[in-house]
Amino acid sequence: MAVRACGLIIFRRLQRAPPSKVTEGIEYLLLQTSYGTHHWTPPKGHVDPGEDDLQTAFRETQEEAGLQASQLTLIEGYKKELHYPVHGKPKTVIYWLAEVKDCNTEIKLSEEHQAFRWLKLEDACKFAEYEDMQAMLKEVHQFLCSKE
Repeated sequence: MAVRACGLIIFRRLQRAPPSKVTEGIEYLLLQTSYGTHHWTPPKGHVDPGEDDLQTAFRETQEEAGLQASQLTLIEGYKKELHYPVHGKPKTVIYWLAEVKDCNTEIKLSEEHQAFRWLKLEDACKFAEYEDMQAMLKEVHQFLCSKE
């Protein structure tokens, strides 16, 4: 049985970006784990019994980054599943896309993470070491560009 986790790719739009370059003003939130290899990842976690996938994504985002569902806008039309092995067992992670309503919202980390960064696409891809995560971030960025 595959391990199942869900999370949100959180982004913000910086006010200072000129309207013609809106996508240049987009930054993605990555959290650095305080365990293992200290990798960088969007907020995510395992599905609890009785919880649906999207509830899990919002709960984990609140627990790991201190962001309430009311502070976020879920972006319709984007959902991505990643599949990869962890400790020899298959894992499925489902991500949705969400924008913080206020780009100055404070991030409050749990003990699971030791740092966070808001990063432009290029830097986010450098921090996210896994190829499938890099590909997903690029895909999200293209999706947001196509909506402008």
